Amino acid sequence: MKKIIALLMAGMMTATVFAGCGGSGSGESKADNASKADDASKTESVADGDSDWAYIQSKGKMTIGITYFEPMNYQTESGELTGFETEFSKAVCEELGVEAEFQEIDWDSKEIELNSKKIDCIWNGMTITDERKENMSISVPYMENKQVMVCKKENVEKYSQSVTGANIVAEADSAGEEVCASDAFFGETNYVSVASQATALLEVKAGTADVAVIDYIMSLGTIREDSDYADLATVTEKSFAPEQYGIAFRKGSDTTEKVNEAIQKVADSGKLKEISDKYNLTDMVLVKAAS
Repeated sequence: MKKIIALLMAGMMTATVFAGCGGSGSGESKADNASKADDASKTESVADGDSDWAYIQSKGKMTIGITYFEPMNYQTESGELTGFETEFSKAVCEELGVEAEFQEIDWDSKEIELNSKKIDCIWNGMTITDERKENMSISVPYMENKQVMVCKKENVEKYSQSVTGANIVAEADSAGEEVCASDAFFGETNYVSVASQATALLEVKAGTADVAVIDYIMSLGTIREDSDYADLATVTEKSFAPEQYGIAFRKGSDTTEKVNEAIQKVADSGKLKEISDKYNLTDMVLVKAAS
């Protein structure tokens, strides 16, 4: 059985790290959010005969739901939004003739925000799962990924062998959390979910967690000698849950096929490779230019 960190320790973690990171503040449980998401998907999905694409065209913009993490969507020191997903989505929207508008979301409530039309899609390194395909319309897979552990440099060898008794964190409702819940390697750990992958890394850096389970792609963008996380390292000897990224739209949306076509055009033009080269992600991209 997996041991859960006492509520007192969770409160201490919040006081020491979360105060500077900003969670959802909703006070709702994952079960509540899941129930609401299910209700929303039943009532707000695109009805037969309605054109979600016509709705987006009428606005002249596609509102894209994101969270901040390198190298996908993040802010420069001057506050400018940049990253692979940022540039990729802008290129696709330009191909479609609409503006890309970015909206930060609570990842744990992403389906609610999508179905309530606060956003038009979730484009933020979202893992494709069977459950998500049932509840949303998802694009072609455009990138592959996996889950990895990040810890203090001096503990890499230790945690590559065992994490028994370690304090583990991962983003709520993420592929990392699924790994922590289902993989036997994490069977005897103290697990706590956090608001984002960025928060998970801050917990490890602050010493309030031993290991963060995050996207490999995020580790490429953040765990560098010239970054704030130079004292952390990825446990390269162990990886989990190979996966693929997709873009999620409302269930039944005709926007999905429009975006699929635009993605291929961006790839054929060479623009997708140009963007992925910039962020050292070319080997992970699945959509190639037509020969």
